[in-house]
Amino acid sequence: MRRKSLSEVTIAIVGATGNVGLAFLKILEERCVPFENITALASAQSAGKILAYQGKSLPVHNLETFDFSHTDIGLFSPGAAVSAVYAPKAAAQGCLVMDNTSYFRMDPAIPLIVPEINAAALLRDTEPRRRRDAGRSWGGIIANPNCSTIQMVMALHPIDLISPLQRVSVATYQSVSGGGKGAVDELYAQTAGDPTVAHLPKTMAYNVIPQIDVFLEDGQTKEEWKMVAETQKILGKPLKISATCVRVPVVCGHSEAIHFELADDVPLETLRQALRAFPGVRVADSFATYDTPLDIAGSDDVFVSRLRKDAAIENGYQMWVVADNVRKGAALNAVQIAETFLALGLKK
Repeated sequence: MRRKSLSEVTIAIVGATGNVGLAFLKILEERCVPFENITALASAQSAGKILAYQGKSLPVHNLETFDFSHTDIGLFSPGAAVSAVYAPKAAAQGCLVMDNTSYFRMDPAIPLIVPEINAAALLRDTEPRRRRDAGRSWGGIIANPNCSTIQMVMALHPIDLISPLQRVSVATYQSVSGGGKGAVDELYAQTAGDPTVAHLPKTMAYNVIPQIDVFLEDGQTKEEWKMVAETQKILGKPLKISATCVRVPVVCGHSEAIHFELADDVPLETLRQALRAFPGVRVADSFATYDTPLDIAGSDDVFVSRLRKDAAIENGYQMWVVADNVRKGAALNAVQIAETFLALGLKK
């Protein structure tokens, strides 16, 4: 049986008016997916808006009344509470869902995928995912990891293949686009003199905020917990990880200072070669060359620089990792999951 490409299937974008939804449209347009194959969905409040796609006007439809039975793929990024209701509904109607929210990520029956790393998880027996819970079918849902997790595992996985990771410590510098369009607008307004704080915990302009998401009982934020739990699930092992996640006044692009310990003393050039050979990763050629969020905005790759030994830990290393959180950190990864699913000839 001939395997389909992305341009041969019908696609619904859920949360189409948000940052990630608009990125979905841009990426599908880059892949020349036909206009007639795309449906834009959002809340009743956004229904009726017009988006641009391939130079044409794409109307936004009401998610609440949409029938997914004639849609092959659903790219979801509407918020966890909305996905909790509509992703199972879409899957039950035969739509394959790639969900970008946190709602399904840690469900053991639902694969959490970064295609370059664990696409094989899509090949495993899907029967456990077809259970029913509270009357909802959970088959046909694939979870997209958190933006900060994706870029970290993209950099760590090729290294882990050379020498097993023993522990990881990461400090993130995450842009406001990770908090949604409202957070971006709030930063711009604050730099223009508007002191209003509504979408972020504190004033963002000319500031850094060491809180992303809510605090948990152990003192971690939920964002920090996500990085730990999701990385362990994707890599398939109980790796020791600590994270401190910080919001910074950057519009797009997440940065991470990653410290890691390996089982062996590995030459830096060996690690660089492993990273260079891994799809979707770019490595700086010298210690003095590095990438910033502004440098890599709009890119699909994960950029690694400042790779060096950590003198404080035996077999310890440090690196600086930057990626566009809206593309590889969200929309692109979900599209790549869909492409991988189709390329493998899998059925929903």
